[in-house]
Amino acid sequence: MRVAMLTREYPPDVYGGAGVHVEYLSRELARLVDLTVHREGPAPGGGSAGGGPAGAAPSTGAVDRPVVERAGAPGVAAVAAHRGWAALADANDALRTVSMDLSMAAAAVGADVIHSHTWYANLGGHLAALLGGVPHVMTSHSLEPRRPWKAEQLGGGYRVSSWCERVAIESAAAVVAVSAGMRVDILDAYPAVDPARVHVIRNGIDTDEYRPDTATDVLERHGVDPARPTVIFVGRITRQKGLPVLLRAAAAIDPRAQLVLCAGAPDTPALLTEITDLVEGLRAGRDGVVWLPGMLTKPEVIQLLSHATVFVCPSVYEPLGIVNLEAMACGTAVVASRVGGIPEVVDDGVTGLLVPPGDPGALAGAVNEVLADPVRAAAMGHAGRDRAVTEFGWAAIAERTARLYASLTGG
Repeated sequence: MRVAMLTREYPPDVYGGAGVHVEYLSRELARLVDLTVHREGPAPGGGSAGGGPAGAAPSTGAVDRPVVERAGAPGVAAVAAHRGWAALADANDALRTVSMDLSMAAAAVGADVIHSHTWYANLGGHLAALLGGVPHVMTSHSLEPRRPWKAEQLGGGYRVSSWCERVAIESAAAVVAVSAGMRVDILDAYPAVDPARVHVIRNGIDTDEYRPDTATDVLERHGVDPARPTVIFVGRITRQKGLPVLLRAAAAIDPRAQLVLCAGAPDTPALLTEITDLVEGLRAGRDGVVWLPGMLTKPEVIQLLSHATVFVCPSVYEPLGIVNLEAMACGTAVVASRVGGIPEVVDDGVTGLLVPPGDPGALAGAVNEVLADPVRAAAMGHAGRDRAVTEFGWAAIAERTARLYASLTGG
């Protein structure tokens, strides 16, 4: 079976949960199907070419045709990169994304199944399916109606992104929800979608890669004290991730703990300014606030997570939250918002604690509860590791996905 997977993010340009999902799913799927990944290509000079985080390079001078990055081989996906049209270099990011969707749609003709991820690629998947008369599978990692703050980043392009998602999700042969909570959101936001077409296939984690790291070289390089209790955040600077909630809660967190913020890729300069002001205000009242704004490597993140006492996920919206799985796989207790699919990952009272979203007081109280009992924190970390290993393996997720493909094609 020939499958064309369309995505914005793909290694080495992965900065969010959807990109992590595609990276590992495609690796396992390539063992089961003839897979070609169509990704947004890097713009000249680096960065995403379709409206990435603030600071990404524009696509001026990009070649308006796909570039084959890697040929397919048994068990290995072929990869083609698609760049935005040079004529749209100064246009709204959403229009440049649509230009890449058109390129992906043309290149995907001939596949037996089209599988798209996020609004950045959904329109391409929809058009490719129309051209080829084949099923379109759409994995929904988030929903535009649930992210109104994206208008800060995209302006009028948010209406374009919302249109792309609606057309695709209402027409797709199958919609994959990454959690049961996400399935509920899909059917609520898009009542025209037939519930029988929405399938829950959860995100996963590679627990061979994400595992406790006892070394301390990364901590020392970044000024993190391995002997001090640590509260850590890992995520993009976007409204969705709730970083301002954590920063407002931090003043009430036990001052003996240090706060490590692995936070970069701001959606807008204004949001970066807001976070900078909050961090500077926090530093005026307590020590041990370490902000790492650059993109860290996986081994760096793994070591930082491994040595943290508690990982905090203050998201206001989270279809599943792979980063919680990453922390759990590293043996770290989690305090997270009770939103979306997070309760399906974090077992409240066993692998961590869940709190109401957007409540700095509740967040600080839960973090302090974990910090006050190191033995309990360690037990939560062990339980989280066990849960990640037993329930969230990528091989099983790929097999379920391949079975979905077969059910749509009769293969």
